Amino acid sequence: MKQTFLVCIITCAMALVSTVRAEQSGVGHYMSGQQSDFSTLAPSAPGFYFANFYLNYNDGTFDASKGMPFGRLLAANVTLNSEADVPAMLYAYPLDFLGGTLSSGIFVPFAWVDVKATATFNNARKPLTTGVEDSASGLGDIELSPVMASWTNGDFHFNGMFNVWAPSGSYSTTSLANTGLGYWTFEPMVAASWISSKFGTEVTVFSALDFNTENTDANYQSGDIFHVDGTVAQHLPLFGGLVGAGATAFYLQQITGDSGSGAKLGSFEAQSYGVGPTISYVHPVGKSTLVFDGSWLPQLHSENTTKGDYFWAKVSLVF
Repeated sequence: MKQTFLVCIITCAMALVSTVRAEQSGVGHYMSGQQSDFSTLAPSAPGFYFANFYLNYNDGTFDASKGMPFGRLLAANVTLNSEADVPAMLYAYPLDFLGGTLSSGIFVPFAWVDVKATATFNNARKPLTTGVEDSASGLGDIELSPVMASWTNGDFHFNGMFNVWAPSGSYSTTSLANTGLGYWTFEPMVAASWISSKFGTEVTVFSALDFNTENTDANYQSGDIFHVDGTVAQHLPLFGGLVGAGATAFYLQQITGDSGSGAKLGSFEAQSYGVGPTISYVHPVGKSTLVFDGSWLPQLHSENTTKGDYFWAKVSLVF
């Protein structure tokens, strides 16, 4: 069991586009549940790693009594539905890195977004009126992970990562729906995991800080965000592989306020947390290892951001 876990542990530092939900509207590039368990740890052995991730964010709603900023627009009674698919390729170098493994990766997201609002306002010449719906699809903001490091000590695993989101997706200050955010994000991240080789029990925690540059099109400086995701699960042998079941929890807190001339609602600091079930399955495929991970993560509390459900499906192949 121990060897199987060590082979299948990979990085899934997802480059999921955060669609229209910029910190201008409560949340930045990182999506809760994105990295939360053993399947999203950095590679612990040299080689190529391929992953594909799917996210469905379902019926995200925003308090009708408040406005939500979208570029130069303000919207009320917002309902958001979005999907994203992200193929990724990673490579772990065949060298010793301070006693651990060094790797790099690239993640290319494609997103589909639909936003409805019963009332929107702006300061442009042609203000929008009630009953507006907007959709967008296409390339999102690409994530680069130039430095990912992994160390293993028995059943304990430690990671350090540095992720960068580039504003490659489309963004317009007059659109409710966008596939990009219009700014860069720099994210240092650390993770620790204990996976018992004797009992199959897992405890994994990821923590990170997201630092954002200014969206110059919207004159909007999104605040920085702290987030932590964690999983407790039990893994057991099944059909020649390992099946896992447990719970994943997440917490996200904006630690600095929004600013700039475009920040009409002031600091607009976001907070969100939730918990839900997660399942996984690991199975050898020839000389490779196939890893599947799925989770349903409802937001139990949201402030200054939409409130909905995250559905994740992650498939990874270790060569």
